[in-house]
Amino acid sequence: MASDDLSKVRTLLQRPDVEGVQVIYSWRSLETAKNQYNFSQIEKDLKYVGGFHKKLWLQIQDRSSDRSYKNAPAYLMRDPVYRGGIVAEYDDPDKIKPVIQGWIVQQWNPTIRQRYQALLMALATQFDGRVYGVNLPETSATVDIKHDKTGFTCQKYFDAEIENVRFARSAFEKSNVVQYVNFWPCEWGNDHGFMSRAFAFAKKNGVGIGGPDILPNKTGQMKNSYPYLHRYRGKLSIVAMAVQEPDLIDINPKTNRPFTRDEFVGFAKGYLGADIIFWSVSSPWLNQK
Repeated sequence: MASDDLSKVRTLLQRPDVEGVQVIYSWRSLETAKNQYNFSQIEKDLKYVGGFHKKLWLQIQDRSSDRSYKNAPAYLMRDPVYRGGIVAEYDDPDKIKPVIQGWIVQQWNPTIRQRYQALLMALATQFDGRVYGVNLPETSATVDIKHDKTGFTCQKYFDAEIENVRFARSAFEKSNVVQYVNFWPCEWGNDHGFMSRAFAFAKKNGVGIGGPDILPNKTGQMKNSYPYLHRYRGKLSIVAMAVQEPDLIDINPKTNRPFTRDEFVGFAKGYLGADIIFWSVSSPWLNQK
């Protein structure tokens, strides 16, 4: 769930089959001004979840899939040294009139990346070992490369994401560290070697892998991250996959109905090797008595 009032999910936290909650915290909410951090919400959530003897997992969100909301700190977008701080993500940059679907931080800019890593270090200093895990957001990005003026390249983006999760792994020595990997810009079917390199890095460096969606046998995912999750089953420190709201209405082509809980779990455990599933709070089986 998003960072909000956890009392809304009190009933879910009382369930014996729920082991904890993954909460998404935006960079903007955690760094209110340059070098001024406010982690009071995390402390509050950690105390609340601990009262149920459950675990707290942090997702540190630097991007947004909502064009009306930007997850970057204000100073990052105002100070000229950061060159705007963010860029738009489009539904399809190659269309004649692409539509903005969200915003992504320019992690390929070393100055910005340094600021993000400073946030990760501050979080680790206060919460390492106290939270069960932390994940960095998905690798998918749809930047308008043809008209970009920020220095974006697919290689720079890949290198930046790997550098960030390497830093997170070194900062968080006790808590689990996971990189969400689903797609890489410019790549399809590992034709740039990004996917294979990312998984090899994760295995070598004790980084877990996850993803924002469990979509059994979905063509796009089966051409990108899913085969590598399958290949690396049992070889990664941890695998944590999410079932988001849109996944709940995705149609299983074999049944022409939405996927069931058993179908999600069967694919996640059997094919992807998932250790953890983060369920959307709107999942029907979580709302049954």
